[in-house]
Amino acid sequence: MNQIIYRYHSEILKDLKANAGTPSKHFGSNYGGNNDPSLHVNIKTLRSIIRNFTSNHQSLALNELLDLLDSLYKGKYDDEKQVGGKLLQHYPAHKKSVKPAKLSTWLDRLHGWSQVDSLCQSVFSAEDMSESWGKWRKTLIGFSKDKNVNKRRASLVLLTAPVRQSADVKFANLAFALINKLKHEKDILITKAISWLLREMIKNHKKKVAEYLQKNQTGLPRIAVRETKRKLETGRK
Repeated sequence: MNQIIYRYHSEILKDLKANAGTPSKHFGSNYGGNNDPSLHVNIKTLRSIIRNFTSNHQSLALNELLDLLDSLYKGKYDDEKQVGGKLLQHYPAHKKSVKPAKLSTWLDRLHGWSQVDSLCQSVFSAEDMSESWGKWRKTLIGFSKDKNVNKRRASLVLLTAPVRQSADVKFANLAFALINKLKHEKDILITKAISWLLREMIKNHKKKVAEYLQKNQTGLPRIAVRETKRKLETGRK
């Protein structure tokens, strides 16, 4: 790690440690599905730390940002890994330049729904993906076939924002294809992600979701059927 990246990482870690909290009864050491030690920095403070960093380093170059994320994802603490996706969102021009395949390296170091979703939930938009859709599509299909369940979850969660933000059928078509591939899995990381993705599609593809549910309800996870039916009928989560 070069000295500049070390300094950036150290700056963030120092602020995280300075704002360490204590676990609540709902957020134990492995609540997020991983066993990494946690500083228990609350989400409001975490976002403040990131805002302060990006305000002080507005001219951060793309290669510096990527190297910093590499360093954070190799970090000891869960809190360091939670910074990555949120940091990316503060550099939208750089975010558009991130190669989809780069996520594979980061996901190798993320475990459980909390860490995976911090990188994959609402970080990359429909617009981001559309600019290099062929590469995104190939990467997501690859994740869906990976032996790492965290990458299989990522293949679904990465699409939750695009299908909600855009009525473009390319996102929905891939979502249905990946759900078909993963619907027989029993791991809660997958069953909950399938439910989530189906419910997010309702905004722009309600009829297609209803038809899909009717045709596939016996093969889908029960939680996905139950939660998606409720959303179709009531409009509520």
